[in-house]
Amino acid sequence: MRIFVAGATGVVGRRVVPLLVTAGHEVVALTRRSVEIAGATTVVGDVYDAARLRSVVAAARPDVVMHQLTDLTSRDFAANGRIRREGTRNLVDAALAAGVQRVISQSVAWAYSPGSTPADESVPLDLDAADPGRRAMVSAVAELETITAEAPEWVVLRYGMLYGPDTWYTKGGLMADQAHAGQLPAGPDFTSFLHADDAALAALAALAALTWPSGPINIVDDDPAPASLWTPAFAASVGAPPPPPTDAPRTPWARGATNTHAHSLSWQPTHPTWRTGFHTP
Repeated sequence: MRIFVAGATGVVGRRVVPLLVTAGHEVVALTRRSVEIAGATTVVGDVYDAARLRSVVAAARPDVVMHQLTDLTSRDFAANGRIRREGTRNLVDAALAAGVQRVISQSVAWAYSPGSTPADESVPLDLDAADPGRRAMVSAVAELETITAEAPEWVVLRYGMLYGPDTWYTKGGLMADQAHAGQLPAGPDFTSFLHADDAALAALAALAALTWPSGPINIVDDDPAPASLWTPAFAASVGAPPPPPTDAPRTPWARGATNTHAHSLSWQPTHPTWRTGFHTP
């Protein structure tokens, strides 16, 4: 197939493009500046330039558009919210105008409403969150997913917290710095993690329309866990001291997510748990 990848130089994009090329697909990669990506044709464009984007997607004649766009390099959550809203709108409009049948978009697995057990895909998103920052984040995620669902075929990959090289959760990354500063407490909040390599493998698998039906899919590892368990392991993996304990109550929405649906589609994480994954390059 011909695959148009937006966000080809991001954490997931830079991993998924080689997988697509190896699998025999023709890849057109959207980049903000002129770069060479082995095996792919690159086109320069900006997802906020709707007219230019329509032109490059039409010229690419893709069978699938893959949305791996984020804007978190400077931890600017407002910018990331904008790319989820405006960037997704422009990208999906361009895909629909070009007659693309299938759109695959990156989302997150921590936008669910509060609960006491890991969330599956039937749990509603936390659109009424009391905290304004969380409410804005969840609203942007919901808009990304709603826009993606306008495609004739669509998959929303609700990724767990990414770790591994190039992410915040790696040696030299943002969370490693916080661990060294003693700012990563070992509390009761649950997180579902995902190695960045597994995120890319899921995106590749999602091309299969016959086995990956339209809808949201949690792409997380098999081991949702409270920070009281994972922060000491993460700190050890980056050479930081043990984290400080906390007696704060669990944040109601910090419940983790289950990958039962993804398993039913024959997806298996190659890093099934952060317990070993944190120590894997």
